[in-house]
Amino acid sequence: MLFLDFFKEPPYAEPIKDEAEIKKTYRHFRWRMFYSCFIGYIVFHFVKKNLAVAMPNLAEALGVTNTELGVLGASLYLTYGIGKFVNGILSDSSDVRKFLPTALFMSAVANLCFLVSAVSITPGKYTFFGLPSSTILLWLLVFFWGANGWFQSGGFPPIAKTLSYWYGNAERGRVWALWSTSHQFGIMLSTLLASFAISKFGWQGAFFVPSVLSILCAIWLYNRLRDRPQTIGLPDIEKYKGTTLSNCEEETDNRSYFQVYKESILCNKIMWLLAISYVFVYVIRYGTEDWLVKYLIEDKGNTLTMASSKLSVLAGSGILGVLASGTISDTVFGGKRAPVNIIYLTGVVISILGLYFAPQSMHWLDFVFAAAIGFFTGGPQMLIGGLCAIEASSKKVASAATGFTGVFGYLGAVMSSMGTGIVADKMGWSGAVGFWVISAIICILICIVLLKNEYSRKA
Repeated sequence: MLFLDFFKEPPYAEPIKDEAEIKKTYRHFRWRMFYSCFIGYIVFHFVKKNLAVAMPNLAEALGVTNTELGVLGASLYLTYGIGKFVNGILSDSSDVRKFLPTALFMSAVANLCFLVSAVSITPGKYTFFGLPSSTILLWLLVFFWGANGWFQSGGFPPIAKTLSYWYGNAERGRVWALWSTSHQFGIMLSTLLASFAISKFGWQGAFFVPSVLSILCAIWLYNRLRDRPQTIGLPDIEKYKGTTLSNCEEETDNRSYFQVYKESILCNKIMWLLAISYVFVYVIRYGTEDWLVKYLIEDKGNTLTMASSKLSVLAGSGILGVLASGTISDTVFGGKRAPVNIIYLTGVVISILGLYFAPQSMHWLDFVFAAAIGFFTGGPQMLIGGLCAIEASSKKVASAATGFTGVFGYLGAVMSSMGTGIVADKMGWSGAVGFWVISAIICILICIVLLKNEYSRKA
């Protein structure tokens, strides 16, 4: 099949013999792979989080309700969750250099198709086979935004593979935490970019400008990226670093890929607990990220510029939250992640309630609590579905492990998008805030179970 052949992982190259050349090449490409993955994932957000900023203007222009916006947002998360599972398996045996740029390029194309549909069909003007144009438009937008979700899901798995194969066990936690800040940078920059584009070109600019930038970045990524170290003649990272592999990563492990997948993921109770807790992490994450602008405009009387600024602060502080969570779990709790997750999630509950009860006239308090939400959400988002999932499984199935938890995470994103929209329409924004808080409390309870297991394993 030409499709599979195109993405097929490249063969190993002739090993480099000269130790000095190996060291020089490894140093060059490790840095190059890291910054390419970091920048690439930031740009993925340009054509994913732009909808959150465009929602108020888009809703007014097209006459859609919060519930319909929720369905639209859920279409991306549904296909993203399924796609993350499928692409997690596919990317383990695919060429990162082709897989990642293609996913970004197609995500940009889906955004452009979304834009063309929105400007080509006018709600209320005509019918098609008895269906009003507004209905046709909504489902076209759902289709293309869902397609965007599928291509978006091809971004994270190859990056997880890259970090697993280019960085050793002893350094992967710090590197993973540092890379994870790209998510917060992505939200912050995509929010500012979309807000700027709307101010210059109307809501349509929030989709066109990011798409063009994403296509250019996809071309750049193809130039920068490579696959495993062995494909350019380098030794395995553990050999290069002289570190000892864990039991599940022994080089003598002759188990098939699907046997490792079954034993390390499907039959691993820790993976299931992580996956279920990740559902509620994503309810909080996407509830606040996707709906904060609309909530602040409708419930607290903010302008688009003010609301977007608060969302940017939320994303920016998440960078500090991610970095702090990795450092705290390593240095304070000796590599145990569950205590950090519980502390952070408690902070999430306090911060959401603080934002809700802050007086409308005190914008500085909104900024403080928005920053706190971002800080405290960043830790569990990075740890539970990423680092914890990889540590609980095997490097051989690193992409698939994050894909597995990702499926559940994006089930939570679907719940968040549709649930927030429906609750906001039926019960007002107080109901939506309650939905987020209850989700955080449920996640805390699951993390307490993980905490007990973690201490019993590491006692």
